[in-house]
Amino acid sequence: MKILVTGSNGQLGKSIQDRVKNFPEHTFIFTDIEELDITSETDLDQFFLINKINVLINCAAYTAVDKAEEDQKLAYRINRDAVKLLAVFSMKYMFSLIHISTDYVFSGKNFRPYIETDLAEPNGVYGKSKYEGEQAIFEFSNRAVIIRTSWLYSEYGQNFVKTILRLGNEREELKIVSDQVGSPTYGGDLADAILHIIVGGYKFNKVELFHFSNEGIASWYDFALDIMKQSSISCRVFPIKTEDYPLPAPRPFYSVLSKEKFTKTFNYTIPYWKNSLLKCLERIDKS
Repeated sequence: MKILVTGSNGQLGKSIQDRVKNFPEHTFIFTDIEELDITSETDLDQFFLINKINVLINCAAYTAVDKAEEDQKLAYRINRDAVKLLAVFSMKYMFSLIHISTDYVFSGKNFRPYIETDLAEPNGVYGKSKYEGEQAIFEFSNRAVIIRTSWLYSEYGQNFVKTILRLGNEREELKIVSDQVGSPTYGGDLADAILHIIVGGYKFNKVELFHFSNEGIASWYDFALDIMKQSSISCRVFPIKTEDYPLPAPRPFYSVLSKEKFTKTFNYTIPYWKNSLLKCLERIDKS
């Protein structure tokens, strides 16, 4: 198969690049904005005309949650309009589409892990634009998988884990929000899951929605504590409430995703978040 990965300079894109060597029988094409502008209908049409691909993994997204509140036009252009184009072209050029979405499509007011059929009630611009991207796929394609994930981190780019490592080494104490609960997701584990879908022979004959995160539940405070513990950093961590750390965009207080559909459909075992955090920290340490 020929597999295209868009947004390949991001955390997930680079995590997929790490795994290409395990699939020598397949051809991978990695692009980012410099090589392929997914917001340009002309550029996409020309690219797909020249490159006959079988699967597109769309890792491209506008993910600056707070900045999106001001930069609404660009957020919708990337998270909704570009996704619509990819959905349209998946039908025109007959390739399968895997698109990454987010827990921010939910209000965060639930009392149990969110399942795929729960009502989406996004609050901020980021969540709304991502949800409308999902809807565009349902409207314009019939050969796609949408994967919602949460709290993504990796050894690449800027993320919560790397920020806590930096601040933990710079300061004697940190205050971290303790009343937002979710499931951290290691980019390497999500990359493995995506590639498992592709090479496992999944039949892309409709639009299917799945949730994927690492197993287990944590608050940002719990997450930070474990980063410090596993890294042997002596910085003290104190819990605070969301209201004590106001940000431009609203955050879901509870965004735990149920992975039952994913694990049953693909007969897949998802790692526990603390075990995956250790793997990531070891890779950061080596680099």
